[in-house]
Amino acid sequence: MGFVCVLLVALSADRALAEDTVFPAPGNKSEALVIGSVTDLAFIEPLISAFQRANPSTEVTYRQMTSLDLYAAAAKACAAGEFFADAVISSAIPEQVRLVNDGCSDPFRFALPDDLPDWASWRNELAGLTFEPAVIVYDRQGLDPAEVPRNRFELVDLLRQTDRFRGRIGTYDIEDSGVGYLFAFEDSEQASTWGRLLESLGQNRAQLYCCSSDVIDGVASGRLVLGYNVLGSYALARQVEDPRIGIVFPSDYTLALSRAALVSRHARNKQAANALLALALSDTGQRILSGPSMLFSSLNGPAMLEQAGNGIGRQAGEAAFRPIALSPALLVELDQAKRKAFLDQWRKSFQAGGG
Repeated sequence: MGFVCVLLVALSADRALAEDTVFPAPGNKSEALVIGSVTDLAFIEPLISAFQRANPSTEVTYRQMTSLDLYAAAAKACAAGEFFADAVISSAIPEQVRLVNDGCSDPFRFALPDDLPDWASWRNELAGLTFEPAVIVYDRQGLDPAEVPRNRFELVDLLRQTDRFRGRIGTYDIEDSGVGYLFAFEDSEQASTWGRLLESLGQNRAQLYCCSSDVIDGVASGRLVLGYNVLGSYALARQVEDPRIGIVFPSDYTLALSRAALVSRHARNKQAANALLALALSDTGQRILSGPSMLFSSLNGPAMLEQAGNGIGRQAGEAAFRPIALSPALLVELDQAKRKAFLDQWRKSFQAGGG
């Protein structure tokens, strides 16, 4: 893709740094596109490359932030009527729904695919691009095959061995991670095991991380035996390089999120932002997302997962996928009173376990 420039940008004095990666226009530059996102660059770069092949005069700036910082920056710019990014893509989908609900997005100027599932769009202003299960990752050198938990009931039973697993379980720090909070809150609503699972994480002094990649690093190094609620896209891509990493799609249910994308109301280049999202939802985009990035597409994700090799296809076929719908119902998770009560329960469980 030619020369790429990476910059750390302070969006404001009280804002965490964003990492801007600039992809120069392959041809004569005549326009620019700014993407605000949480997705690791290596996963999104194939889509940017395909976009620039079709739009060689467009320079692309990829602005990467943590999910909560991304939301805060986008919301602040919207309230002030200022530019932040042309397109915003995030796995923290309740925050994306709030941006749309608060009038921070623009209607799409392209037709969404007819076969896009109902759960993957809202108000023609928010579209789910990917299909990413929440999985359990484990160290194949640290667990015998017969010990590997296939569902949350077996996981709770396994974690009773606190002397063995203390400090060697990893999951999201839900106070700092929007997607981590989303998965945990959905578990509390859907899992009959939630209370016992949370207690087990606390008793085992589970290590908390901002990002799936950090949990996977811990498993790959042997520091962690197991990681819970890790994004399957990151785990699957890493497993290709490191067979030490095992992956489980919980058989009781497997949550799946779709990275939600919107065109900013105050975008400078709405045409390019729409073109990027239309590409992501096209046949070409589906092939890209289902390729080495393993983000998969909201249109064909379950089918593509079932075709995956290395035993993943069989497991995915047995999984009871529960996609998290893009809808106003997600705003409940952002209610301040509910959030405080939920985080208080989380903290107490870890304090009781000495974590």
